[in-house]
Parts: sequence; structure tokens; C-alpha cells
Amino acid sequence: MRLPRRPRLLLPVAIALVAIVALFFLFSGIYTDYLWFDSTGFTSVFSGVVLTQIVLFLVGAVLMVGIAGGNMLLAFRTRPMFGPAMFGGGSGADRYRMALDPHRKLIFIVGMGLLALFSGSSFSGQWKTWLQFINGASFGKQDQLFGMDISFFMFDYPFIRMVLNFLFTAVIISIVLAAITHYLYGGFRLQSPGVHASRAARIHLSALLGVFVLLKAVAYWIDRFGLVFSDRGFVHGASYTDVNAVLPAKTILAIIALICAALFFAGVVRPGGMLPGVSFGLLVLSAILIGGVYPALVEQFQVKPNQQGKEAAYIQRNIAATREAYNVDKTEVETYNAQADPTKVQANGDTSVSGVRLLDPALVSSTYEQTQRIRGFYSFADSLDVDRYPDSTGKLIDHVVGVRELTSPPEGQNNWINRALVYTHGYGFVAAPGNQVDSSGLPAYDAKDMPVIGPLVNSTKLKESRVYYGEEPASAEYVIAGGNPNNPQELDYPETGGTGQKNTTYIGQGGVPVGSFVNRLLYAAKYGEANIVLSGDVNDKSKILYVRNPRDRVQKVAPFLTLDGNPYPAIIDGRIQWIVDGYTTSNDYPYSQSESLGDMTRDTTTDRRVIAQQPSDKINYMRNSVKATVDAYDGTVKLYAWDNNDPVLKTWSNAFPGVVRPATEMSAELRQHVRYPEDLFKVQRYTLSRYHITDPAAFYSGQDFWNVPGDPTQGDKNIKQPPYYLTTTMPGGSPAFSLTTTFVPRQGPNLAAFMAVDSSGGSDYGRMRILRMPSSTPIPGPGQAQNSFQSRFAGELNLLGVGASSVRYGNLLTLPYAGGLVYIEPVYIQVAAGGGQEPYPILQRVLVSFGSKIGVARTLEEALQEVFGGEQQQQQQQPSDQQQAQPNTATSALNTAIANAKKAYSDAQKALQASPPDWDAYGDAQKRLEEALQALEGANAQQPQPSPTASPTASPSASPPASPSASPTASPTASPTGSPTGNTS
Repeated sequence: MRLPRRPRLLLPVAIALVAIVALFFLFSGIYTDYLWFDSTGFTSVFSGVVLTQIVLFLVGAVLMVGIAGGNMLLAFRTRPMFGPAMFGGGSGADRYRMALDPHRKLIFIVGMGLLALFSGSSFSGQWKTWLQFINGASFGKQDQLFGMDISFFMFDYPFIRMVLNFLFTAVIISIVLAAITHYLYGGFRLQSPGVHASRAARIHLSALLGVFVLLKAVAYWIDRFGLVFSDRGFVHGASYTDVNAVLPAKTILAIIALICAALFFAGVVRPGGMLPGVSFGLLVLSAILIGGVYPALVEQFQVKPNQQGKEAAYIQRNIAATREAYNVDKTEVETYNAQADPTKVQANGDTSVSGVRLLDPALVSSTYEQTQRIRGFYSFADSLDVDRYPDSTGKLIDHVVGVRELTSPPEGQNNWINRALVYTHGYGFVAAPGNQVDSSGLPAYDAKDMPVIGPLVNSTKLKESRVYYGEEPASAEYVIAGGNPNNPQELDYPETGGTGQKNTTYIGQGGVPVGSFVNRLLYAAKYGEANIVLSGDVNDKSKILYVRNPRDRVQKVAPFLTLDGNPYPAIIDGRIQWIVDGYTTSNDYPYSQSESLGDMTRDTTTDRRVIAQQPSDKINYMRNSVKATVDAYDGTVKLYAWDNNDPVLKTWSNAFPGVVRPATEMSAELRQHVRYPEDLFKVQRYTLSRYHITDPAAFYSGQDFWNVPGDPTQGDKNIKQPPYYLTTTMPGGSPAFSLTTTFVPRQGPNLAAFMAVDSSGGSDYGRMRILRMPSSTPIPGPGQAQNSFQSRFAGELNLLGVGASSVRYGNLLTLPYAGGLVYIEPVYIQVAAGGGQEPYPILQRVLVSFGSKIGVARTLEEALQEVFGGEQQQQQQQPSDQQQAQPNTATSALNTAIANAKKAYSDAQKALQASPPDWDAYGDAQKRLEEALQALEGANAQQPQPSPTASPTASPSASPPASPSASPTASPTASPTGSPTGNTS
């Protein structure tokens, strides 16, 4: 029974409609992508990548269909005239042929279409390999094994391997499809006493197998060059076994494969399976014996018994290549005869740490949030950034900076109009000097509030404070800004008068115009939002802004770069600009050690997700070749060539001319704010933990290898301490903004070395120095310093952290000072403020350690004075008979001090819990608490020292004293200096 005409037409019409809709959405995605690139001025990147992908797709699809489909058609056209009858009857293949034969054309077309789609997509995905191959720049340096320019291994070798892999895949698919076709149409049969094949099938399959073996011969020859990436030896790169066994073996195997290919081709003209069988057996046997067994024997019986001597030359090659590939070959390593006794140094005239940054950008983010967020729909990044700005005298000071970014509309108002049209941007730049706080322990902001005010605003001439492009994830994937300037509806910032808010209209150059109906329709399809078309608030002056994260924005316009995980904001030429460091990376530098980028850059900040994690891709070459900027207002992206000597950057500049600007176009103000990138520094410190050793024998023994210490403030030894930006004075130098880190031995907690790289943007930018500690003088490592801090001042710090407060340790900084190494750590009290606010940290103490001496005070200067001959040396204990003569007076003073401390602490908590917090009252209470703690320390020093056998006399309910050496749970015992360490009241 035939179906009526209308139902029969319904299916094709439905299919056509589905296809049209799918094509429309595909077109909308591609075209809106083009519009985005056009709005940023990077259409050359879009067109270059898309055209390259299209060409590679077509080449891959045509070649694969031509090779595989051609062989399948050839097998069909050469099928036996009488089919299965020529071998004496049918077989199991007959029923499959009868089922498939009526639909063979459709099956062939669909199959080839799918094959073309997959092969073309795979080939087009290799567009970076192709562009590097045709645009590759010379390194001007040859490898030590083959004497070929490094560019061959970086750009040519990967492309050759890509082509070989494609051809291998095409030939294997051709063999499989040809064999299936011959089998289905009677070209050969699998029956006793063996395989029976027609002459055409035998010739065809022999030729294909011959081509496969010929490709194998070429692959063996090309594999020789891949030995420079071998991981067989003690280090990466061609080892003794690779050079003396595998290299000749690959050459011999290539020759044998050529002979075997000739034997396969001989099978075309000579009937029988002997020649193909012999060639196949010879190829397999030689691959096992020559390619596998022989190198294994050399490794086992020649190398392993004498590995240090045999591998010395190849370890030396690896050391040289690795240091050059990671750009650490010019690192200056010097012995630093660090002094560990503060009584033997004169620190009074050393001001190298007087202005050190105390604010921890990872901790004070919540302080900025609570004191400068203004409204709940604003926020700051989880970890703030460190930059430098001048003070009132013009001296550059380390600053902790952040921008006030928008998260989402208020609860209950989160609708499309508010998300897309009203709450479009953040507002404001907030900054505070890193080396000072106000009387309450809060950051001493010099840029704050809305609109932004403060000395820093005047000195930097900040003109544009709006943040349309930022790091914080907003609830809206896009916003539509602009519109009617006569009736502004975008929230600029809250104010107290009038409507309660200041409105604005976006007039920036960034964004894609959506005034035309076509553009609005395309973006409605892209985001699945009909309001983009229907809303009357979207007019011919409106622009849609998306891809607003600065890191994502740079990645989109420069897909050939790997980006640093921590962009940072800076005021440049009166505008807030995001600075993003771009890297050129590769895993194809000969002899260099290959490691996971994610593993090398992992530390506390990445584990806590306060900055972006790097992928786990393996690399063995890295350069900070590009400095990129993203304007926070209009999203303008600029790429500057920071390393003009990098051949990889030159290659990409050849592929995309004009995309990366010369560094000479960077403004002087921008150069003042560039800094050495964190992720590159992490990779380099990971590398230098071993590759500071340049002698092969010492490298082989590994006795002087270092580790990056665990972060002592987190209590997890497996999470590395992050590097820190701060102004540092290296021996013989002047203060410079630097990125610093420490090393500890592989075995042992002491400090092994201190490393700093100049990050000031001046002539010494990138100068990397390592101070190696002497083995004769044990310098405490970061973990030891942290333990000393926590145990020595447990009493005082615990007293500060009672009730609703808790003690938070800031970044543990290590600095060269007074001929040694000093540890400086800020201590915060995290308080719970009133009004339902979340707790946030306030700086209350500064800890300083030099050798075995430790100081604690409200300021860094006072803590240094305690360590280097101040209060600690002046506070001498009274004789025991005097202590015995005045026990009642001392006990009374101690009780009074404890009571005063409790009262001051209680008053401080009440001031904080007020809504809003009463900061003046809090500051007054903190001063009284400081006075009480000092009195407590003095009264405790007057207490009689108990004998070793005396039992504790402290009342169970007594509050623990806040002596620098007090412990709230310790039994009364004498300290090494003779002062009591327990509560004896």
C-alpha cells in the first residue's frame, strides 16, 4: 500500500527544516565570532586561522577519500567476473554481500562522507603545526648529535611526523577496506588449505602492503631524529644507548624495510605468497632483534654498570639544553656566607627591609571586600595583586591593588534587564601601600571609595574608573551597553542622594554594534535569548560586550600563546589596564628536560584556585615573549613583543604579520608596571632546583638537589610555597622590585638557597640571582622559622585570638639582611564584624626571625629592634632574691595587666560588632590592648622562677599570659635565658 503524497513529503521537509535551522545556528556562531574579532581589530587572526583550517580540512578530506575510497573502488572494479564461483562455491560472505549490494552506493557515499569529516577535522586541528612549518624561523644554533638547526626539531620534525601519521592511517584504512571489498565480492577466500586469492586481489593487497612497509622505512629514518627527545637514559635526550645502539639500529631497520618493501612489490609480478611472507617475517624479526633486543643488551650490560661515566657527555648536553630552553642559563649563583647570630652583625644602618610589604594579597582580599565593597553586588578577586606606585615623595612603594568588579544584581532583582542592561560594569581601583596600616590594623588606602579618591588617584591621573572587562565571573555572559545617552540606565555607582544611584552610558570603542536587526537576531540565536530582539532598550547605539575576562580575551586573539594564570590591573595613562603575560612554549627542544607545566607551576595559590591553573601539557621550552594589555573600559587588546630574540615568536609573527607590536610602542608608564611573570618564575625555580648544578658527575649524584619548600602557613608540606613580589635588596645592589623564592635541601629542613629575579622593568629586568647558603652555618628554613614563631609566641597570639577572633598567618617573607637572611611574617586577627558581615583579617603583629633570635611587635621596626639588640637585650631579669622580695607586687601587676587586656579586647569586639563598626573606638581599644600586653610581659618577667620540681600554681581559670615565650598549656619551666615561660600567678 502506497503512502499518500503529503505524508511522503513530510519527512524530507522536516529534514530540510532541521538542516536549515542547524545551518543558521552554525552560521550565527561563525559570523558573530567574526564580528567579535572585527571589533577588537584582530580579523587577520580570525581569517588566518579559519582559512588555514578550511584548507587543511579539504586537503585531509580529499586525500583520505582519494586514497581509501580509491582503493575501495579499485577493489570493486577488479572483482572476479564469476564471483565466489571461481573458488568452488559460496561462503559466509555471500549473505552480507546480498544484503549490502542493493545499497552499496549509499553506503559508500555515507561512509566516505564520515571518513572525510573525521580525517578533515583531525588534519585541520593541526593548523599550528602547519603554520610553524611554513613560517619557521631559524634558531641559529645546531644540535650536537645531527648538526641540524634547532628549528628543524621545533618546526619541521613535528610536521613530518604529522604527515607520516596521516599516510599510515590512510594506508591502513585502505588495506582494511580493500580486503573487505575483495572478500565480499569473491576476490579471496579463507578456506583450507590456505588463502585463495584472485590475481587482482593479490596484486592490489601486495602493493598496499608494500606501500605500508615503504612508509615504515621512511618512519625508521625519521625516528633517528626523534632520539633527541628520548627518555631512555638518566635524563631526557639521546643517551649512550640511543647514540651507540638505537641510532645505528634505526638506520639498519630503514634499509631492511626498504628491502622488504621491494619484496612486497615483487609479489605483484610473481605469484605466490612466499616473497610477502619472507619480507614480513624479516621485518618483524629485525624489529625485535635489532630494534629491541640489541639496545636492551647494551643498556643492561654496558651502561648500567658504568652509567655515570657512560652518560656523562649526554647529561652535559641535557644540562646545557635545559638551562637554555628554560632561559636560566644566565642565572648568577653565588655563595652567600650568611650570618646566623644577630649579635655579630650591625643592623642599625641597614634599611633594606624597612619598607618591606607586610600586607598579604591573599589574606587582605576579604578585608578589601568588607571595607571597600560598598554594595553586595561588587567583589574583589580572591587574591589581590602587588604592583608599585610612588608615595608623596615620589619613591616607589609596593602596593596591594584590586579593582571593584561586578558579580550580579541584588538578590530578587536578577532578571534579564538588570543582568544585561543595568548592572553592566564594576567601578573603581582600590590600592594600599603594602608596608603600612592605619591605627586599627586596616590597609591605609591611598585609592578608595566610589568615585575613586586618594593621593594615588591624583598622582596617576586616573580618569576612567569603570570596569567592563575584568577577572571576576559575572552572572551575565554578556552585557548590552551604550543605548540612549540622554537617558542613561547603566548603574555607575551607588550614591546617597536623588535616586540612590549614579547612572552612565557606555561610550567606549569596544563591543559589537547590535543596532541592526540581523545582528540582534544572530546574537539572540547565539545566546538563546529572544529579549535581544524584542527589547526596546536595545537601539542603534547599543553594543554587546562579551569575552570580558582579560585572560580569555588575549587567548582568543592570540591562540598561539600560553598565558600566565594571574593577570593584574595597573593604572596606565589614566586608565585601568589589565596586564597579561604571554608565553611561547614547546615540547620539541632537543635534549631539554620535558615536564608537566601544571606540575611545575603548582603551589598554594593554584591549589586554592585563587589564580588559574596551567594545563598538564608537557613542555621543555618556555619564553615570556609577549606582554599584553586589556583596557578595563573598552576591552582594547594590545600585544607587545617583549622577547625579540625568541624564534618561536618570530615564527608566529611571520604567520600573523602585524598582530604583535614592537616593544618600542610600549609607553613609559606601561614599562614601569611590567613585572616578571609568576608562572615562568615557578617553572624556572622548578628547573633550577636541579639544574643549578652544571657538573655532570655532581648532577648524577644528586646530593645537592634542592626542593621548593612547602608553604609553612598552610601546614601541608606537599603544597609548594608561592613566590612573592616585594622590594628586595640583594648583596651589593640597590632596592629593586623582585620576585623571590627559597630552596631547601632534598634532605633536611635548613635553608639551601634564596633566589630573586629583578622585576622592576628597568635595565636589570630579568636578572636572576641565587644566594647559596654555606654548608657550615645552618640557616633555618621556612618551616623551621614558622614553627619557631608559632611555639615562641603561642601565648600572646592565642590571647589575641580568643572569642570570635582567630589568628591568621600572612606570607612568610625571606630577605637578605645584615649579612644574613631574615624572616618576616605579618600576623592577622580575623574578626567577626557586626551587621552580618563575614569575618576579615586585620594586621596586629609582625614577627621577625634572624638565626635563633625572634621578635614580635606591632610594627616591623620594633620587631627588628627586638632581634638586633633592642628590647630583648635591655630586658634583663632581676636577681632571684629581688624576685622573692616582691612576689606580691609582681603578682598584683600581672593580674592587673590581664584584666586590662581582657577589658581592651572586650571593648574592641564591641566596636567591631557595631553596625557600622566604630573604627575609632576599635583603634583606641587596640592601643590599650597593646599597653596591657606590654605590661603583662613586664609583670611576667618579675615573677619568681620556679624550681624544676615545682608544681604549677596557676589557677585553671587564669587567662594565659602574652609573654613572647608564653604557652597557654605549658608547665612552668625556665627558658634558656632564665625567664619563666609559664604562668606562675
